[in-house]
Amino acid sequence: MTIHIGAEPGQIAETVLMPGDPYRARWAAETFLEGAELVNEVRGMLGFTGTWRGHRVTIQGSGMGMPSLSIYVNELIRDYGARTLIRIGSCGAMQEGVALRDVILAMTASTISTPSRGIFRDLNFAPPADWSLLHAAWEAARQKGVTTHVGGIYSSDVFYDERPDHNEQLVRHGVLGVEMEAAELYTVALRHKVRALAVLTVSDHLLEGEALPSHDREKSFGDMVEIALAAAFS
Repeated sequence: MTIHIGAEPGQIAETVLMPGDPYRARWAAETFLEGAELVNEVRGMLGFTGTWRGHRVTIQGSGMGMPSLSIYVNELIRDYGARTLIRIGSCGAMQEGVALRDVILAMTASTISTPSRGIFRDLNFAPPADWSLLHAAWEAARQKGVTTHVGGIYSSDVFYDERPDHNEQLVRHGVLGVEMEAAELYTVALRHKVRALAVLTVSDHLLEGEALPSHDREKSFGDMVEIALAAAFS
């Protein structure tokens, strides 16, 4: 076990899905995995391991924001041997052609600051997703008939943003959506030579001021989880 993950050796699968919310991790594990067992509850950040179509999968909450996610990703890779990590979460749309319930596959993740920022000094490093996962997720979404967008997203280190001028430039340059974790996930994955992808459900729209009602989210998030699982084992 590590400081933040209480699982014993062998309890974490090589494929890990990472929602931010630990309760969403529980829901996803109970809904999509067979024989799901609780393997982590340190600090209430729940993690479960089970099987999906015969493949071992761990679903581990990451918490909110890049500093929290960075802790779990580092420990999952270095101490538990995770080789494929897929963020499953929500995002806010930033383009008119992206609608509520659509899925965004993050090809790249731009950011102002991450926990890895100090490593690169004056370099504006642009971490991409793993191509094999990205392509497989696109194909899985196409087969499911889910409206899907592939492109760049913005990983913000603040939730209550007071920079409308900044958002205007993101929209101007075609950024599809905003969330708070993917840029650090991609960076750490590249550092350790493992695969990473962010599969995101659009839950609100920054331009339109719309938001997905809570009772409608489960079905939309279910599509996202199924796409992530199919991509991991394609």
